[in-house]
Amino acid sequence: MSRRRFLRGAGVALSLPLFESMAPVFARPSSASSVNGVGKPRRMLGICNNLGLLPEHFFPQQRGRGYEPSTYLNILAKHRNDLTVFSGVSHPEVDGGHPTDVCFLTGAPHPGGTSFRNTISLDQYVAERLGHLTRFPSLTLGVNVQQGERGLSWTAAGTLIPCEEKPSEVFKQLFVQGTPEEMEAQVHKLDLGHSILDVVAGQAKDLARSLGRRDRDRLDQYFTSVRELEQRLQMSKVWERKPKPVVNAPVPFDPPSPRLYMEKTKAMYDLARLAFETDSTRSISLMLDSVNSPTIELGQMKTTDGYHNLSHHGKSEAKLSQLRTIDEWHMRLLAQLLADLTAIREDGETLLDRTMVLYGSNLGNANTHANTNLPLLLAGGGFRHGQHLAFDPLRNYPLANLFVSILQQFGIEADRFATGSGTLRGLET
Repeated sequence: MSRRRFLRGAGVALSLPLFESMAPVFARPSSASSVNGVGKPRRMLGICNNLGLLPEHFFPQQRGRGYEPSTYLNILAKHRNDLTVFSGVSHPEVDGGHPTDVCFLTGAPHPGGTSFRNTISLDQYVAERLGHLTRFPSLTLGVNVQQGERGLSWTAAGTLIPCEEKPSEVFKQLFVQGTPEEMEAQVHKLDLGHSILDVVAGQAKDLARSLGRRDRDRLDQYFTSVRELEQRLQMSKVWERKPKPVVNAPVPFDPPSPRLYMEKTKAMYDLARLAFETDSTRSISLMLDSVNSPTIELGQMKTTDGYHNLSHHGKSEAKLSQLRTIDEWHMRLLAQLLADLTAIREDGETLLDRTMVLYGSNLGNANTHANTNLPLLLAGGGFRHGQHLAFDPLRNYPLANLFVSILQQFGIEADRFATGSGTLRGLET
């Protein structure tokens, strides 16, 4: 067989997975796991600042529940019992400096390699299993993102999902109802997608007869995923005809310049809160592309150099001082997000109780491009927090074990994710 084989009909083509008779094999088995949505809704916001934080001002010196907060954690002091701080944690074999940001939620090894292919990100793994419960299976947001190159959200086929950077567009998608004509046009597009799947599924029966047993199994798995896609298309049709939620908030202002980095970040935090408050989605990723950010305006102050150049401070006190100011702005915005989530009640709990906020970076030290000992914290989501979980700073604990804990907190039956082979040790529910 040729390397690629297509089912063609009605002027359309659907790419099949590669079988054993093709090379290389990368067919993805579909998951039969499902969650019926019974019980408390859980949500996740995964945030990556791809230039990290100055480690000496982030990590506490003591471990456990009696730790003394660091300079940055002092800014989050009101939420001490709502979050857990981690040290000595990273993704094994995720190396290469800056390119590792694309692996923050996937854990795929060696992103700088010529043969690198990413794997499914945590937010999309959740969306595949819970996305049918909400209007939007997931939201993929970004600030100053280098489009087409950077992003946190990746499909099971290793395809980058582009970030939405305009707060006004995200708001309109979430809350602005289209005209009846626009709604029906969208439903028609969904019907067209469904009919294409019907055509190629019928033609696949002839192909199956020419394959070996293992390839037939892969083809069956592939079309199981196609059937799951059909079901999602049907659910999308239902949502298109349902009124969108009404919120007491104006369409947000789109900051006109990448220099307004913090205003952009604040706008995305506010949108994430509104999306969770209205149960419009339960899975959001947010890439803060600091590498792609120029000089930054911080109130009345403006940095003297681009964010990336400042991160390579070489112990220059002038650069370190500006980085500390930037980091403290990040912590204040995060503190406000946690406060806003705490202020919202849902069935006797706070929205933060239902929302897992993962904040961290792919870089443990941007100055040296280190990809170990990542600055990380997890807030909310029903875990028992208030501690610093400190692991070996030289032989790091796998970050993906935290992802398994997050999946299980969602109610998703999973005991592995990427390099994670179990839940994270010491994180209590």
